[in-house]
Amino acid sequence: MLARVTTFAIDGLASSRIAVEVDVRRGLPAFTIVGRGDAAVRESRERVHAALLNSGFEFPQRRITVNLAPAHLRKVGPGFDLATACGVLAASGQLPLERLERWAVFGELSLGGELRHCRGALAVAEGTRRCGLEGLLVAHECAREAALVDGLSVAGVGTLRAVVAVLRGGEPPPLPRELPGPAPATADPDLDLADVRGHPDAIRALTIAAAGGHNLLLSGPPGIGKTMLARRLPSVLPALSRAEAITVTRIHSIAGLRGGGGLVESRPLRAPHHTISAPGLVGGGALPAPGEASLAHHGVLLLDELSEFSRSALEALRQPLEDGHVAIVRGQRRVVFPTSFQLVATTNPCPCGLAGSARCRCSEGDVARHARKLSGPLLDRIDLLAYMQRPRADALDSAARTSSGQIADAVAEARERQATRLAGTGLLTNAQLSPRLVREHVSLNATAAAALRQAYVTGTLSARGHERSLRVARTIADLDGSARVHAEHVREALGLRGQDGAAGADAERAA
Repeated sequence: MLARVTTFAIDGLASSRIAVEVDVRRGLPAFTIVGRGDAAVRESRERVHAALLNSGFEFPQRRITVNLAPAHLRKVGPGFDLATACGVLAASGQLPLERLERWAVFGELSLGGELRHCRGALAVAEGTRRCGLEGLLVAHECAREAALVDGLSVAGVGTLRAVVAVLRGGEPPPLPRELPGPAPATADPDLDLADVRGHPDAIRALTIAAAGGHNLLLSGPPGIGKTMLARRLPSVLPALSRAEAITVTRIHSIAGLRGGGGLVESRPLRAPHHTISAPGLVGGGALPAPGEASLAHHGVLLLDELSEFSRSALEALRQPLEDGHVAIVRGQRRVVFPTSFQLVATTNPCPCGLAGSARCRCSEGDVARHARKLSGPLLDRIDLLAYMQRPRADALDSAARTSSGQIADAVAEARERQATRLAGTGLLTNAQLSPRLVREHVSLNATAAAALRQAYVTGTLSARGHERSLRVARTIADLDGSARVHAEHVREALGLRGQDGAAGADAERAA
């Protein structure tokens, strides 16, 4: 007898429908699985065999052939266990086919017949709805995540016997409560900008970065609060929209960062160690998996001590920073991962970090070698550069502080102005403006145009830097509540491009 069961395979950040075809017929007892499965799929024969017997079902002593179709798609992981077990039961007459044809199943089986959590439940639920099926059966740890998909019946069950009871017409159990489990790296609610003292200029740069979605580099000697300030960027960013939260939840679920639960509610903050490889940062591997850049999608990617990262890893960030996605090609397979994140990085001005002070003992060659670790094309993609100096003693003792709540309110107002202006374009922030939209929404008067022209003519701005300076100036104008971009907005944007940009602005003012 032949039975077909629907399940799904994780393919990049989406799911592909898999038909598990089980044929049970007379012959020498055998259990064969075909269809290009990995070791976990091949080993499912032993799990399914033991789970059926330990759950009180009969395991047919016949020739069993399981085909995972389509055969060209690589199947990875233990998520096909439940579909295989249900197929064997249906093909041997122990489970009716009526409801099985309208429901998808997904999950790993233990030897005792318990259903275990598998990665990618949200992507599987989205695939189930896309295929027009009525419902989805998953482990109860995954049920709340899968139930985020509207218009789909989700049943979270704990055992194979409970699965069979539902497929025989029983009432699906209610969704479980939020379950504890490993959570993705998100912003710490206890981090507040009020903890930072003596860096008003750096806080201003952080505010502009948050308001416009711009990349930020903090430079200065060690121990002055660069990392402390960078980690507080998520605390001033707007909350995730539901669409953004669904995307973040799907990515983190597929990456195995969620042991169950509902929607991710806070923006992710990823802070990889500087020893990370290029595939670890942007994604890759024999079976392409999302890297830290994709795990920071709709959030913040913090690269602490930027100059200590390998050159290959940093150069791999060029395309993700520019395009908002990265394409990984392995053999004949191409997978696209989203990388719409905000980059915030920290670095020291020289190997010892004390450049410009009497205590610095670095030679000119040491400083030059340190500077060459960061390529010009990478730095050109960073919109804002803030130089942080050692704060004065009275600033450390000052009671005047700027809280994250105050900055968040200003950022939210600026974002609302951007959303109104960019309605219908699919864009959310000034950092995403295309050249055409920059020309449309950033009109300069003669004074502002002269400041920008001077910086470009003197060679301190590239063509990309020219474009990015206009985007930053538009954000500064939004923070000021100005419909037009004025000369002071352009000057501040040029100053935040770095020392060269500031020199260009100073030259314009002197002229």
